[in-house]
Amino acid sequence: MIELDDPRWPKLSHAYGSAADIPELLRQVARATGPKTGYQSEPWFSLWSSLCHQGDVYDASYAALPHLVEIAVSAKEPIDFSFFQLPAAIEIARNSGNGPPVPADMAETYNHAVSRLTECVAVHRHEDWDEPTLLSALSAFAAAKGHHRIAEAIMNLDDDLTTKLVDLDFGDS
Repeated sequence: MIELDDPRWPKLSHAYGSAADIPELLRQVARATGPKTGYQSEPWFSLWSSLCHQGDVYDASYAALPHLVEIAVSAKEPIDFSFFQLPAAIEIARNSGNGPPVPADMAETYNHAVSRLTECVAVHRHEDWDEPTLLSALSAFAAAKGHHRIAEAIMNLDDDLTTKLVDLDFGDS
């Protein structure tokens, strides 16, 4: 894992250029792991917009994912659903070709962190989960097991689509 004080961070890129800001955002997330108050809450908003921007990912995304998983697995209190959702979204985007290949020097750590998403779900399984947290955990679990299409489908569920699925309402064909 690339440590947060590693001089390589500024050489990595995200949606807005240099990833020099990512270590501090990860430190902030580590200090406040609980549920956020809204989708624009920091530091999550900046992490999302930088690391998984409109479905695209970057080498900094691959460097940050192991940190997000480690923070989540180590957290003793309920965590924000983005600890499940952002790593799942990064892995889905990577698998879909919406980013560069994982750099060779990050591949082992990245792949291990993706597989640890199942551990993350297990560690937090006894917490009360709202629907977004449940869907994010299920998506992360599916991504960790290599079921990227299922992970993406779960991530895209909303009330309307869920109702259509429950009612088997697929429209007139």
